[in-house]
Amino acid sequence: MESMLMGEYHHSLDEKGRLIIPTKFRNSLKEEFILTRGLDNCLFGYSKEVWEELITKLEKLPFTQKDARSFIRFFLSGATICEVDKQGRIRIPTVLSNYAGLVRDCVIIGVGDRMEIWQKEKWEKFLSENEEKLSEMAEGLFSPNSDSW
Repeated sequence: MESMLMGEYHHSLDEKGRLIIPTKFRNSLKEEFILTRGLDNCLFGYSKEVWEELITKLEKLPFTQKDARSFIRFFLSGATICEVDKQGRIRIPTVLSNYAGLVRDCVIIGVGDRMEIWQKEKWEKFLSENEEKLSEMAEGLFSPNSDSW
């Protein structure tokens, strides 16, 4: 992976629906990147290069399967190109901010090849609900007999 996105940053939407993107993320995502609906009611942000790889994978899904059609519709219908302004902000389209419940306080996290934008309370709820389960998750994902580790 050329440039891994990682870390947690707290920023607020301004009155025009703009959000500051952390400098470290802007270096990886460049001046323009793709923002779309993510899973777990957050937004996913991808560099154009990673987005192209993702689209290639999505194009291989069988359109004859209902789940594939539904996921592609969900994922691509909300996708938009975001341009970073001179102050390091993007404008989040209303359809995306409504989906993620973004009103004011946001948490921006790096998750390897993508950025996620969460409504602060939803992020805190996700952490508290999963904190106890993390050891079990890790054990299941990275067991000694697994090729994952």
